[in-house]
Amino acid sequence: MANANSLAVTTREGVGKGAARAARRQGLIPGVIYGGGKDPMPVNVKQNELLKAVKRGKFLTTLLDLELGDQKIRVVPRDVQRDVVLDLPVHVDFLRLSDNSRINLLIAVEFINHPESPGLKRGGVLNVVRHEVELKVRAGDIPEKITLDLAGSNIGDSLHISAVPLPKGVTPVIADRDFTIATIVAPSGLAAAGEEEEEAVAEE
Repeated sequence: MANANSLAVTTREGVGKGAARAARRQGLIPGVIYGGGKDPMPVNVKQNELLKAVKRGKFLTTLLDLELGDQKIRVVPRDVQRDVVLDLPVHVDFLRLSDNSRINLLIAVEFINHPESPGLKRGGVLNVVRHEVELKVRAGDIPEKITLDLAGSNIGDSLHISAVPLPKGVTPVIADRDFTIATIVAPSGLAAAGEEEEEAVAEE
């Protein structure tokens, strides 16, 4: 199962604009944890820690364990409201997950069997189009990665999501096409030689 990043939070006393402003004056960002069949829980997050998490990228599709004292609450961020002038976070929403919750997450792609690819043996280059793929997964059974086998791939081949064996119950968010994960492209010298040959034939 995929590991989650951690983010420390504290219980927020009071709700409303006054309590939120008081939290921000202390370098905290107010937030709320909702869903999972439980009442919403107001929390605070340290501004610098939230900024680090946001700046890592793909925040809204990142699995998080919120650490509230000795308690860990598994969530996915669902919204970050920002100040229109300073563009800094002013509020954050977290969706509480149960094991049966179905969510969209970015899952890393691992490429295996490079030596078994005739195209790579000939000097071809693996051109990765997607290092991660957004998948619909069950929160209690999130894969750490998906695997694309390069065995048998040749120069000019495109490798699509249909070539990736997905765990049971896992489906791509993009469902209307067999999108490309990677291609095997000719090395620059070979590609240039091929272009010169085509130009010579065209001139003849």
